[in-house]
Amino acid sequence: MWPLWWAALCVQGVRAVYELSDRGGLGREFDGIGAVSGGGATSRLLVNYPEPYRSQILDYLFKPNFGASLHIFKVEIGGDAQTTDGTEPSHMHYPDDQNYFRGYEWWLMKEAKKRNPNIKLVGLPWAFPGWIGNGKNWPYDFPDVTAYYVVSWIIGAKQYHDLDIDYVGIWNERAFDATYIKVLRHTLDRLGLNNVGIIAADGQWEIAHDMVVDPYLNDAVQIIGAHYPGTLTVEDAVSTGKKLWSSEDYSTFNDEIGGGCWARILNQNYVNGNMTSTISWNLVASYYEQLPFGLEGLMTAKEPWSGNYIVSSPIWITAHTTQFTQPGWFYLKTVGHLEKGGSYVALTDRMGNITIIIETMSHDHSVCIRPPLPKFNVSAQNATFKLDGSFNDLKSLQVWYSKLCTNATKPTLFTKKAAIPVKDGSFTLELNVDEVYTLTTLKTGQKGSYPNPPESQPFPRKYKDDFNVRNPPFSEAPYFADQSGVFEYFTNTSDPGDHVFTLRQVLTQRPITWATDSYQAISVIGDYSWSNVTITCDVYIETPDTGSVFIAARIDQGGSPAYLAKGIFLWVFADGTYKVTADLLGKIILRKGLSGVRARHWHTLTLRVEGCTAYGLLNGSLLFKDVLTVGPMHGWVAIGTGSFEFAQFDNFMVEAEVTDT
Repeated sequence: MWPLWWAALCVQGVRAVYELSDRGGLGREFDGIGAVSGGGATSRLLVNYPEPYRSQILDYLFKPNFGASLHIFKVEIGGDAQTTDGTEPSHMHYPDDQNYFRGYEWWLMKEAKKRNPNIKLVGLPWAFPGWIGNGKNWPYDFPDVTAYYVVSWIIGAKQYHDLDIDYVGIWNERAFDATYIKVLRHTLDRLGLNNVGIIAADGQWEIAHDMVVDPYLNDAVQIIGAHYPGTLTVEDAVSTGKKLWSSEDYSTFNDEIGGGCWARILNQNYVNGNMTSTISWNLVASYYEQLPFGLEGLMTAKEPWSGNYIVSSPIWITAHTTQFTQPGWFYLKTVGHLEKGGSYVALTDRMGNITIIIETMSHDHSVCIRPPLPKFNVSAQNATFKLDGSFNDLKSLQVWYSKLCTNATKPTLFTKKAAIPVKDGSFTLELNVDEVYTLTTLKTGQKGSYPNPPESQPFPRKYKDDFNVRNPPFSEAPYFADQSGVFEYFTNTSDPGDHVFTLRQVLTQRPITWATDSYQAISVIGDYSWSNVTITCDVYIETPDTGSVFIAARIDQGGSPAYLAKGIFLWVFADGTYKVTADLLGKIILRKGLSGVRARHWHTLTLRVEGCTAYGLLNGSLLFKDVLTVGPMHGWVAIGTGSFEFAQFDNFMVEAEVTDT
């Protein structure tokens, strides 16, 4: 016997009838659902997870018919600058430098392809190395240089990693330049990369107007991509006839409301806005939670030291669409809104298969962080769907169901129900609020699972790293999160002694920025709750006379506002002086004096902060004591440099005692 809630004859009240047919032709071609790694450093901690947990996380994201089963994977083309939660290294720090093994996006793209060879890859710059601007914070004065830089990344992906990049963007959420876009298209075509499409301009819809009046620009752009469009497009974009994407969306905490946001926009971006792809920022919240936009990935993986991760509701909301469609399917023209709130879409592979996704998200349980969501009402309703055309003879449909709850009730996520019978081409559902249904002819869906990961644990109270890695798998040392500058493993061939393998800050020029980057380089690590700590690190200033480095505690800011960071900073300078400041800018000076530090010599710094006082050692001898601290009472610890300059760090060690503040 079928459950009562399937039974059309038992439903009371008037039933709205919605036709699903291909008889009058098809709608737009579906391009897939995706997610972004980057913008920036959002996958930073993922690479440091031990196995098998790292592979499990990747399976939940990319493995077909398992979890999110993503169709599209978009990555930041690292530009050495702060791009939300940290910096991502460029493949060309300097004009004569090319290195296609920096960072972790190459590895992550390969892991995605390993699981799904058909996944589409997208690259987009958020920032650019400073040399591209030739002294200006602007990438378009020399469009051929910028195009060469971006195309080199695409060629390097293929040459060194056998990765075919499908699409490339312009400059994330910043001004576009029509001349540059045309030069980029010409450069791609000239080098045989005709199959690489250009997505523009990853802001609002402004470029559509320019494309309408400029046929050469229109020809150069394959996809118009807008960010956080609120499910709406504009007339100019539609009139171009181009594919329309929500090329960045969601950006919401991955709780049940975030899951509701994601469910609503995955449907309504097409129903309201003709957008055939929606891409989540971000892929996985794998960065320190206290950085900006913490917990805003499809799932959370922020504790590589423990192995703990959380498979959040957006993973399973994604699966409602991705596990039962593929790029190249087509939307039916018969999609729309439900009479009492919510929406439905239907897609077909044009070979007799159909997938229907229905959502009834209420306003308050589907609010995305942006843009503002106008009020609307959703209520329980009975809906009859009439299948016609190629689907007229179907006898049953597979059913997958989710119920999102924001109270004490445990949500139901991506549960397989009994197949629903189709009688005379029709079936009826009793729809309640905050539900998602997938009804499909496909029988391949699966709710993948692994044993529970380890329990959550705080960052180790005692931690040290000597950076003695001859062939590091990644360019960054574990757990260090660069917030300005780029800190890389370095082989110091000029030192035959104890400092052959070090960590080096490698930028010598301020990048073309996306955020308000600091003029100092800083990398944070540890537990934001730390208060009383002792930090020791060997430091090596490479720039005579003007060079400087620091170690620091109680850092209260990261991400785009990192330049405003407060804490306790111990600086030493190549001119033989030192100072203790309460800020990264170095303006709040708590103590200063002579140290005897020289450039191109190794020195050991120690900073101890306890309660409201701090003391420091240089090479084991007291440098200062009884400095009264001001500012935050807890935060990360950090290393850094006073400018964009070469400097090295070795034998880093921190010991913390967690205290109530």
